[in-house]
Amino acid sequence: MTAFDLDALSRRNLIAGAGAAGLAATLPSLASAAAAAGPILTKPIPVSGERMPVIGIGTAIIFDFQNDPAKLAERKAVVTNMVAGGAKLIDTAPSYGNAEVIVGEVVADLKVRDKLFLATKVPAQAARDTKEASLAASQQRMRTDRFDLMQAWNVSDANLDLTQLREWKAAGKCRYWGITSSFDTAYPALIQVLRRERPDFFQINYSLGDRDAEAQLLPVAQEVGCAVLTNLPFGRNSLFAKTRGMALPGWAAEIGATSWAQVFLKFLVSHPAVTAVIPGTDKPEYMLDNLAAGRGPMPDAAMRRRMVEWWTSLA
Repeated sequence: MTAFDLDALSRRNLIAGAGAAGLAATLPSLASAAAAAGPILTKPIPVSGERMPVIGIGTAIIFDFQNDPAKLAERKAVVTNMVAGGAKLIDTAPSYGNAEVIVGEVVADLKVRDKLFLATKVPAQAARDTKEASLAASQQRMRTDRFDLMQAWNVSDANLDLTQLREWKAAGKCRYWGITSSFDTAYPALIQVLRRERPDFFQINYSLGDRDAEAQLLPVAQEVGCAVLTNLPFGRNSLFAKTRGMALPGWAAEIGATSWAQVFLKFLVSHPAVTAVIPGTDKPEYMLDNLAAGRGPMPDAAMRRRMVEWWTSLA
């Protein structure tokens, strides 16, 4: 979830009405709840077999702030709940304002670097020296000398040379490398890059309301053995806006979903090609809600078709 979800929610508010003091008192119990809820689903990263929990967090906008102790405490609680709940993926980028700095501070203060999978990005079209400088700056901001995943950001050139990211992996500067996009117009170029370069990871926009990647890109990712991260899982909150005030459909209980966020996320993580989703998450109770989407029954192919038919009927 992001700060733009303020009035577009159908989620259970686990700490409704809590002020700052109430929030501080409640956070330990939220982390305990995350730990007690049990493990979440994991999927293998194809290139290595390493298991990845299917729920992560994105940091665009919501981790971009300065000198705000209340927000900092809240983001720490998000990461605390994430780790307690068995998740580990945090995705960020130098283009997200101060987000890398905040992620670095949160991770250092909580002393959880060894429990996390940190992913960031470099500009896809930048010159070699610019990319080296970007890597060094990200290392400093995030207080780490090695990233779990380094991604070429917003790839749109079918002829993009990704040799430098491979070199960083070989040198131990990152464990995996990948490419990203969140624009449908880049899909033709992305297909070519995926087939030629065969990256370890591929990040793309995908949601119940925007399924173009499902038809065009996810089969290619499976073909080349690429882990898939999905961004914009709530369609820039358009999915919440469309379902505002609606009761969950009866079939939600069949997949163990008790909130709209869980419905939307379970649809994504149940796709065979999807390794993990990275919803922006700014509140600790939203983290718990998202984590719940990684537990319990998942939609099978028939249920996924039913979900699409239901969504289409809302138009």
